[in-house]
Formats: sequence, structure tokens, C-alpha cells
Amino acid sequence: MIYIHLFLEFFKIGLFSFGGGYATIPFLYHISQVYNWYSLDELTQMVAVASITPGPVGINVATYAGLKSAGVLGSALATTAEMLPSLFLVIIVSKLLKKFSDNYYVKSIIETLKPISCALLTSVAIGLLKPEIKDIKAMILLAALLLISWKSKKDPLFYILISALIGILFKIFSI
Repeated sequence: MIYIHLFLEFFKIGLFSFGGGYATIPFLYHISQVYNWYSLDELTQMVAVASITPGPVGINVATYAGLKSAGVLGSALATTAEMLPSLFLVIIVSKLLKKFSDNYYVKSIIETLKPISCALLTSVAIGLLKPEIKDIKAMILLAALLLISWKSKKDPLFYILISALIGILFKIFSI
């Protein structure tokens, strides 16, 4: 039964998460609340690991979440289920977009999806940050990296590596 739920949930994620891999986070957050396949702490770790491993973030998270919740078969099902809607939609939409690319309504729908994705990501980010608010070091690091990222536009991998190095230093020196 878990395999059916896993397939359906990740198919839904693949079908409705517009905006890249990070747009899957609200759905993954919902799954963690409903099915308890993984905790919010594990979700945070999944996203962090998926961000630094090769490949699309959403697929990496689906693979890890499937593995965590139902083993290797769950991993394969979650990954496949998340990719299938994209495959079908890209084929269909590419054919329709050529035909209707100048349509006012099509342009409006695409522009509307951008702020919706941002709002969903912000909502989940706040939810994931709630447990960390008590950790002053984490909040200072977050504020510093946000400030640096606004001032200098570097590759996201740069900020991930800096965070990892600082975390290692904190652990080594028991800060």
C-alpha cells in the first residue's frame, strides 16, 4: 500500500510543482506532515544533500525520500513518478506553445505561476526555519549569507560550500 501512496504523491509533485526542484518543497513538507515517512529535520537534510549532489534537486529529493520511506523500490517509484508528468507535459505543452505563444491568456497564466511559486517557497522556508530560530549561530550565519548573496551574485554552490565549511569549523572547535 505504501508503494501506491508513494507513487501517487510523487506523481502529484511532478504534476503540480512549477518552478524547479525547490518548488517541490511545499509538497514534501505536506507529505512529512500527513504520512510521517520522514521528519522535518530529515526533509531539511534531504534538501541540503540534494542541493549539492549532481542532478535536479526535485529528482534527488524524490529518490532520497522514496529510499527513506520504502527502500530501493520506493526510491525507484518516487523518482519515476515525479518524472512522468514532466515528460508528458513537456511533449504536450511544447506542441501547444508553438501554436498559442502570442495568446494573452497563455502569457497571463505563465506570469501568474511565478509569484505563486515564490509564496509557496517562502511559506515552507518559514516553517523549516522555526526550529532553527533558537540557534543563534544558525541565524547569524543565515543573515550573513543572505547579506553576502544580495551584495555579490555568486553561484549557489559557493554559499553551500561556505556554510558547510563553517559548520565543520563549528563542530571541530565546539562552538
